[in-house]
Amino acid sequence: MLSRLADILVTAVGRLTVTADAGAALAPGSIVVVNHTSLADPAVVLAALRRLGAEPAVMAAAGLWRIPVLGRALAREGHIPVHRDDPRAARCLDLSATTLDQGRMVLIYGEGGLPRRTDPAEAAPAAFRSGLARLAERTGAPVVPVGQAGARRITSGGTGKQIAGLLTAPLRRPPVHVHVGAPITLTGDRATRTAQAHGAVTAAWRTATARLGEPA
Repeated sequence: MLSRLADILVTAVGRLTVTADAGAALAPGSIVVVNHTSLADPAVVLAALRRLGAEPAVMAAAGLWRIPVLGRALAREGHIPVHRDDPRAARCLDLSATTLDQGRMVLIYGEGGLPRRTDPAEAAPAAFRSGLARLAERTGAPVVPVGQAGARRITSGGTGKQIAGLLTAPLRRPPVHVHVGAPITLTGDRATRTAQAHGAVTAAWRTATARLGEPA
């Protein structure tokens, strides 16, 4: 349901295009890792993946589960709450591993949070946290790098600017692009695995920004 709703919403507020590498594959049991730039990009990415026939379980901030309607939908559809700086933090990796074992894809944001800057411009993905490398090491799942660009044109900045962006987006309908890279198998120690994933997502993001004519 959330992926379908995301597709409807993104169509209303932006012009989404999607590309993929020749060897790209969204196979069951894969980890999808994406760059995170805006509150809008989860909907953008879910809409793009749905158009490619994929509806992954998303690792997302646990606070979203406290929002009445959204929280029930997230729980019902098997998405994975991430509790940061909390004794329950490790549980999200257990849930993700189980989800992968069941043959469903898991979507993770390697950076683990949004950038602090307020401008709408594109910037390369920030350093990744270790969660992705730990999950890949534990499960042996292939990693699908995804880059998205343009979501900050829908909404970014402070609270007032975020609201204004969302309200005017249906009139502006800024272009957004998602590029799916070929899957990779992470190897080496945890730092090396993290660097491999970061490099692959950065390459996918550069492709996405180029499609929009944005400087990378």
